[in-house]
Amino acid sequence: MRARGQVRRGIAAAVLLAASSAALVLAAAPVTVPDWLAPKIAALPKAKRDFLMSDGTGSFAARKELLFKRFETKTPAEIEAYIDGMMAVVEDRKFHPGSDAPSIPLDTTDEGFNAWRTLRPASLDTPRTAGPINLNRYMSAGPKQGIPTFFNLPVALTPADLKAGKVDVAIMGIGLDMGSGYRGAAYGPRAVRVGEVYKGQFPVTPENMHVMVSPFVELNVVDYADVAVDPMSTERSLEHIRRQVAEVARTGAIPIIVGGDHSLMYPDAAAMADVHGKGKVGVVHFDSHFDAQQGGEHLMSHGQPVYRLFKEGHIYGKNFIQIGLRGYWPDAKSFQWMREQGFRYHPMAEVEKTDWKTVMDRAVREARDGPEKIFISFDVDVLDPAFMPGTGTPEPGGLTMREALPIVRRLCAETNVVGFELVETNPLVDPGYTSALNANRIIRECLTGIAMRKRGLTGEHYLSPLTTDHGLPPYPVRKPAT
Repeated sequence: MRARGQVRRGIAAAVLLAASSAALVLAAAPVTVPDWLAPKIAALPKAKRDFLMSDGTGSFAARKELLFKRFETKTPAEIEAYIDGMMAVVEDRKFHPGSDAPSIPLDTTDEGFNAWRTLRPASLDTPRTAGPINLNRYMSAGPKQGIPTFFNLPVALTPADLKAGKVDVAIMGIGLDMGSGYRGAAYGPRAVRVGEVYKGQFPVTPENMHVMVSPFVELNVVDYADVAVDPMSTERSLEHIRRQVAEVARTGAIPIIVGGDHSLMYPDAAAMADVHGKGKVGVVHFDSHFDAQQGGEHLMSHGQPVYRLFKEGHIYGKNFIQIGLRGYWPDAKSFQWMREQGFRYHPMAEVEKTDWKTVMDRAVREARDGPEKIFISFDVDVLDPAFMPGTGTPEPGGLTMREALPIVRRLCAETNVVGFELVETNPLVDPGYTSALNANRIIRECLTGIAMRKRGLTGEHYLSPLTTDHGLPPYPVRKPAT
């Protein structure tokens, strides 16, 4: 019996290895058994025949005919053994009461159970008046000196600071990377803070040349420090993050979240729904992947936030707009699911078929025509790896920075953005500083758009006439030399 069990497990392992290359899950459809195969499986028990005809084999072969082709040279006994192997794999993947832990055990009696998210009482520090705190000793603060903050900004630590300072935008770091299979995104906020190389001379701040607007003149922006995470648990972290993001939004400030992996999208967007109402916020989602995975043993990961937000009713399907999808995931079945739920999506295939300006204009119009309030989720892997090598799941063929900057600026100027997140910057896999620089610039472009909206510059794709035309007549046409 032991030898037979070892053989069966060996077959199961071999079948699982073959299954790893399957890209599509077989959709339910009538199955036609080839004439040559019918006599080989005629003696199979009904349970095995039913399994062979079911969707349960979808993870072992993209289509039934590909699976059947593997049986062409096999005997009936070998075919039955192969089916046994597939069934063993399917069974072994399931949860097994008694041998599998149904949850992650925690010691709730530990006196430091919530130490990771315990706030520092104000009474432990020197009393101060509520409001943003400037950390610069000097009036002129260049990029190579001082304590790094986002864009060399003052720091706020409490909602009282935000209210007292009448803050328009609060930028907060959230170094969570346990929701991904790749470590390093936890250092994203730090990299973006020190990735600033063009701070200007305080209090003079440079204008965005495309629109001649300085976000730091028009807006009151602060660094809201980092939100605590449990470095051993995504699940425990996300609820705390959700409360902290909502706390900022309730003061009237726009939260900009710098991650961290894309599991943050769930608490960040859910917090927007908590504050503004379920179904009343639209999401514009930049990503090379659709992040609406269904199933899987972990319910909170960087591949599932879209589905969780949809399933729990925080964001309606018709209020999702996805931009930049490409590569090999999602599959055809997932695209069909998105269509059925009313998702609007703009993969890079659409850009290839038309052009970027057409796609950008269409996406911005859709955002304007949707809910009054918009949350933007910007996964940096939407960018081509040439511009964003520092990310966990790079995908060639993405947006250039010249394509990304104007659409972010336009969305933040032409729609009512109530929150923004930039996620998946992983400085540990970028030997240079390209990723931090470009991540930093995406956020700056968002701030510019918000500042434009405050100034009333909300026209379609507004650009400054000062920088789009030099204003001089053309040179006289030269007469050809005789």
